[in-house]
Amino acid sequence: MRKSDNNILYGRLIRSYLSSVVSISLVLFLFGIAGLVVVNARSVSNYFKENITVTAVLNVEAGDSDAEILADELKDRHFVKNVRIITKEDGVREMKRLLGEDFLDVFESNPIPVSLELQVDAAYISTDSLAVIEAGLMEIPVVDDVVYQQSLVELLNANIERIGIIMAVFIALLLFVSVVLINNTVRLNIFSKRFTIHTMRLVGATKGFISRPFLGQAFFQGLISGAIADLCLLAALYMIRNEFNQLFTLFDAVMLAAVMLCVILAGILICLLSTLFVVRNMVSITKDELYYV
Repeated sequence: MRKSDNNILYGRLIRSYLSSVVSISLVLFLFGIAGLVVVNARSVSNYFKENITVTAVLNVEAGDSDAEILADELKDRHFVKNVRIITKEDGVREMKRLLGEDFLDVFESNPIPVSLELQVDAAYISTDSLAVIEAGLMEIPVVDDVVYQQSLVELLNANIERIGIIMAVFIALLLFVSVVLINNTVRLNIFSKRFTIHTMRLVGATKGFISRPFLGQAFFQGLISGAIADLCLLAALYMIRNEFNQLFTLFDAVMLAAVMLCVILAGILICLLSTLFVVRNMVSITKDELYYV
């Protein structure tokens, strides 16, 4: 009978410990996702910004050689990441795709000019910076016009700023919820051992002696929970890689490792602090308060 009771008690302890680890792991997993989004937010933002191109349309008399000379000159500009030459033949193919094969029949000569498609550095994708770039390009004699989607630039910058504010609020709330949930999980786990703590105190155990085994348990609980959360995070990234491979290339491996390390450290730190606070509180309560805590 005694062995059966021990097995039942042992099983309850295992289930309680596993329940705590799973709960903390889920919270840390959400924390890890939020952290990953934050550290890669700049890369994602730059990716969308640098997909906005500035097209410098050359005059009709300019040929491919003029475009190549200008392209070499523009590559040295600090705001240019890449330059692509759109030849007259490329322009004709694109217009045929849009307007049909016979669109040139109404013209005596090819009206499509050579153009340069500039990929501008993300730091210069703003209304003011692009206006300065446009004015500079228009001063070049062979450039006839400069085209870019100004409304899209304004909309993109406004949305990025709005998303940044929302993400900051979301991260703050998530961090608060994470601390509260982990603290409650640890508190419930230690609450079940309040009578053991009280007995240890009655036989003369100090607060440090009582806290030591609970802190050791909290350390490994946070470590295991953080490791499980990191494994879930890697699994989520693997699925993202299969479905959105281009988006996955934006993630920085070094920052990913830093986030995973922070998840583990956060799990350990929160578990240790919560355990220390709860145990110290339990040690200080009276016998009558054991039944009403």
